[in-house]
Parts: sequence; structure tokens; C-alpha cells
Amino acid sequence: MSKTQMEAGLPKVQHLQVTANSVGQRLDNFLLNQLKGAPKTLIYRIIRKGEVRINKKRAKADTRLQLDDLIRVPPVRLSQKAAETPVGKSLRELLLGEAVCFENADLLVLNKPAGLAVHGGSGVRVGLIEALRQVRPELEGLELVHRLDKDTSGCILLGKSRQVLNALQQQLQSKTLGKFYQAWVVGHWPADLREVSAPIDRASSPSGERLMRIAEAGEGKKALTRFRVLKKVAGFTLVEAEPVTGRTHQIRVHARHAGFPLLGDPKYGDAAVNQAFQRQGVGRMFLHARRLVFTDPKGGETLTVEARPDPSWKQVQTLMQNWNSKHE
Repeated sequence: MSKTQMEAGLPKVQHLQVTANSVGQRLDNFLLNQLKGAPKTLIYRIIRKGEVRINKKRAKADTRLQLDDLIRVPPVRLSQKAAETPVGKSLRELLLGEAVCFENADLLVLNKPAGLAVHGGSGVRVGLIEALRQVRPELEGLELVHRLDKDTSGCILLGKSRQVLNALQQQLQSKTLGKFYQAWVVGHWPADLREVSAPIDRASSPSGERLMRIAEAGEGKKALTRFRVLKKVAGFTLVEAEPVTGRTHQIRVHARHAGFPLLGDPKYGDAAVNQAFQRQGVGRMFLHARRLVFTDPKGGETLTVEARPDPSWKQVQTLMQNWNSKHE
């Protein structure tokens, strides 16, 4: 192979110009979209080291892009496997059909299955957004308005343009976008326990996994979750949870703090109870984003979109019926 041929395969400096569809986007999110297959750690490292320049100047990860900004990206060797991993047939069919809860010219609401990460990353080649960009290539400006944990199912909202994305995220920040979840918890949740207000902070984890905890007085970030009892079956309660604030793992941490951990929660749940259900073939975490309420940025009308839980929710109730007799 000649030197010219070898150099042809090497990564090169890129100069990317910001178009109208990317105005207002954070630099890190822009690069994650442009550099298919690049891990987040790489994106943040090249930004931190000053190798990414906007109009010849250093920039931070949260820098908001302006129209016609010229972004210099250093030579980056990408994982072609991550960038080109094809979406499986079953996921493709799901995203094109049954998973679509609502769609118009400006936005999309999907019923995300449990077990699917919203972004590709460490150990995850294809997340929801990468899969959607493969199966819906015509939606060039598609971006997530918010996120869901990998183990959480249900409504997830996406904007089809930068203008719509910004408008929906503004509703999220101003708390005018309502998110309502359903969760099965272990124990009999009292009907008069209607909210949990307790600050949340990151917990130390030797393994490096993301764990949160109820913070000490004067520490952490304020967090408020409203709860409502929907149904009781044997030793379990189905609750509706509305996270007024949007902290990481908020519903899960607040439920455990109240004494009623989520069924199937691998981080904050009751390990013995979880294992008992796993032996019966039910191994997911029972947290589902049931309903979104928001204003259509273009039409102005209030939209209420719901996502139905998957069949495992009926299956687990059958198992619950016999719980007390087996575990007295």
C-alpha cells in the first residue's frame, strides 16, 4: 500500500458550519450528532483540551451555537462498528409502528421499550436516537427533548427542528410540561403520602456506576415528587408519580426514601423481592412514563399523549396475586 493510500484512510481535521437547524444547540450535543460512533468521553476530552474551536477560539461543552459558526474538529478516529451497527428487524418495526404514540410535522412521541438506552455509549452500540436516525433518515433535525433511564419504559418526546426542541425544553424548564409515571412499589403505600420532598445528591460508588442518594441537610439539589395511589395488589401498590423537579433517578430514590422501593429496581430496590420475581420470568424495573402533557409549540393547543405499558405489567399482577400466600 502506498503512502498516499495509507494517508487516505487517516482521520482529518474537519471544519463544520452551523446551519439554522443547529442554532442554539450545545456544542457537545452537536458533536455527538456529527461524529457518529464517537464515545462521549472522546467528545468531552477534545473539547476540554481545546482541540475543538469555534471561530478559531476555544469553547466549552455547553457553548450554544450561532448561525454560521465555523467549528474546527480535530482528527478523530471513530468506531465504524458503532457508527454502522444496523438496527435489528424487530426494533425497526417497533419504531416505525407500534411505538409511535403521536406524531405531527414538528414533534414525535414514542413509547420507549424497557432495556433500550436513549443514547449509544459505553457498552451500548445503538441507542434510541441512533436507531431512529437510521430508520427515519428524513428527520435530519430529530433530537431528544428529555431522557429516560434505560430500564424505564414509556413516553419520550423528540423535536424535529431546533426551534421546536428549544420551545419544548423551555416548557420543561418552566415546569409547564407535565410528566406522569406509573410504578409498582413494594409495600402498601399510604393514600395520604402525597409527596416526597427531599434533596438528592450523587452517592459515591466504588464501581463508578451512577448512584444517587438523599442528601444531608444543606447539600444536594432540591427535589419534589408527587405521588398518588392507583391500586393495591397483595403486598404491592401501583402509584402515579409526578416529578416536579427533574433530578437523576428522582422517582426511584424518593420511593425508596419513603420506604417503598420500586419493583425490579436494580439499584435502589429490594434485592430479595426482585430475585423472586426474576425466578418467575419477570425481570424488568416497573417504572413507566405513562403520560405527557404539553403545549404544541406551533399549533398552541394542549396535547396529552399516553403510552400503554407492555404485557409484562399484566404478567406481574398475576404473580402478585399469590405473593402473600407464598411469602407469609
